[in-house]
Amino acid sequence: MTEADDRLAALFAADLPPARDAQFSTEVLAAVARRRLRHDLLALAGVSFVAASVLAMVWPILWPAVSASAAPLGPSALVVVGVLAMAFLAAGLPVPGLGPAEHDKEFIA
Repeated sequence: MTEADDRLAALFAADLPPARDAQFSTEVLAAVARRRLRHDLLALAGVSFVAASVLAMVWPILWPAVSASAAPLGPSALVVVGVLAMAFLAAGLPVPGLGPAEHDKEFIA
């Protein structure tokens, strides 16, 4: 090689991307996924606790209405919920909880 070739090789070597470590990248992504899972589980646990507490407080008030309307409305309510669920799934509409979380959409594309 000539001196010009050596200089060009040195210039091009400075612009090369850094070497990638696949194992390190995988471990970092796994740690990020674990952190997001932990965050999602804590949020879900908090919301569930609050919802259960509110339901426990209002259940004595709701029980008479639920028990009075359960027998006549039970079968038709089951059919309505089933038809709505099939319509949502057939139309491809987003159903909360059945799709990826907002922060996970960057990994899907």
